[in-house]
Amino acid sequence: MSLIVMKFGGSSVGTPERMQRVAQRIIDRQQEGNKIVVVVSAMGDTTDDLIDQSKTLNPNPTAREMDMLLTVGEQISIALLSMTIQAAGGKAMSFTGWQAGMKTDSVHGKAKIADIQPDRLISALDSGHVAVVAGFQGASEDGEITTLGRGGSDTTAVALAAAIGADLCEIYTDVDGVYTTDPRVVKNARKLNEISYDEMLELAHLGAAVLHPRAVEYAKHHNVQLVVRSSFTNNVGTSVKEEAVMEQGVAVRGIAFEKNVARITIIGVEDIPGVLANVFGALADNGIDVDIIVQSGVQNGKADFAFTVAGDVKENALTVIEGLKDKVPYQEVISEGNLVKVSIVGAGMVSNPGVAAKMFSTISSLGVSINMVSTSEIKVSCVIASDKLNEVVVALHSAYGLDANEQVFVGGPSERR
Repeated sequence: MSLIVMKFGGSSVGTPERMQRVAQRIIDRQQEGNKIVVVVSAMGDTTDDLIDQSKTLNPNPTAREMDMLLTVGEQISIALLSMTIQAAGGKAMSFTGWQAGMKTDSVHGKAKIADIQPDRLISALDSGHVAVVAGFQGASEDGEITTLGRGGSDTTAVALAAAIGADLCEIYTDVDGVYTTDPRVVKNARKLNEISYDEMLELAHLGAAVLHPRAVEYAKHHNVQLVVRSSFTNNVGTSVKEEAVMEQGVAVRGIAFEKNVARITIIGVEDIPGVLANVFGALADNGIDVDIIVQSGVQNGKADFAFTVAGDVKENALTVIEGLKDKVPYQEVISEGNLVKVSIVGAGMVSNPGVAAKMFSTISSLGVSINMVSTSEIKVSCVIASDKLNEVVVALHSAYGLDANEQVFVGGPSERR
C-alpha cells in the first residue's frame, strides 16, 4: 500500500464530465490498494470570474476580503468532487485548507506555510476515505483565512505530501509532463522522462509554467517524489528528483522564457557605499521583485546600473525611484518595456565550455541584440526585444540538440493554482 497525493488543476475539473473522469481516476488508484489525498483547484475560470465580480463593486478591495472571496472557488471544487466520488461508489471527505491543518503566516494574498497538522486527514484515510483538500489556502494563527498566492495549489500538494510522509506526489495538469520548451512555440519540443530539482527550479523561476517554484523548493527540501502528468491521458509523466539521469554530451536540458519584462537604468549615481542597498531596499519594501542587476564601470565618481522587473510593476518601480532622489541623487532614469528574458538551463553546463558563447552567437545570427545577461552554474539568461522571441527560442532549441531525438523539458501551457 502506498500513500499518494494527487493534485488536479482547474481545467482538470472544469466541467461535470471532467470532474467525473477525475473521480474515477482517483477511485481506480485507491482500489489498487493506495491511500489517497487529493488537492484540487477552483473549477475552470472560477477565480477569474470572482476577481471580475469584485472589481465591479470595489476596484481596490482589501487583501483580506479578496482572500475571503477567492477561497470559495476551491471549496466548491472539493465539495463537488467529493460528491462525484461518492456517486461513483467511493468514499470521500472534503476539507478546506484550515480543516486540513494548513497553518500559514498572516500575509494575505501571499501567505507562506508555517506548519501543517494533518490529523484529520490521517483519520479520514484510516477510515477508508479519499481526503479531498482545497488547495491554495490556509489559516493564520489568529484564525484569518489566507491564500498562498500564485501556484498555491501545487505548494499545498507538495507540503501535504511532506507532512504525511507520502510515497508520491502527482501533479495532474493539462500537459503530460515537462518539455524542453513550450510546445506551442517549438512543435518538436519533447517531454523529459525526468529532471533534477535544481533544473526544474531554475526553469520554473525563469518562466516555465508547469510547476511553481515554491512547490519545487518544498519538494527539494523535503525530498518529495514528484511526478508531473496529464489529467486527460494515461501517459507516463516527468519525474522531478534529486538527481536525474544525464544524457551523454547534453549540456542544456531546456529553454524557458518570460514575457513582459522591463529594464530600468539609473544613470549618474554617486559611487558611495549603501547606494544599491537604498535603491533595492526601497523596491523590496514596496513589494517589487528585481531580477537581473548590472552595474557599469565607475567614471568620475559616478556609476550607472540597470535592473529588470516585471512589466506590470514598471511604473510602480519608477515612482519608488523618483521618491529616492533626495536620498540617492542621480542624473537620469531611463526605462524600457516590451522586452523578454530567454534562458537556457542544464546541470551539464558547468562542465561544458562554450555553452554561453553558443547562445550569444545563435541570438546574434538572427540580428537580435542582447540587452542584459545573467548567469549561474546551470543557467544563462538573456534579455532581448520581444518581437523575435519565437524565432530565438526555435533557433536555440535546435542549436543545443533539443530537437528530434535529443531530450526534454521546460513547461508550456499549464495551470498555476
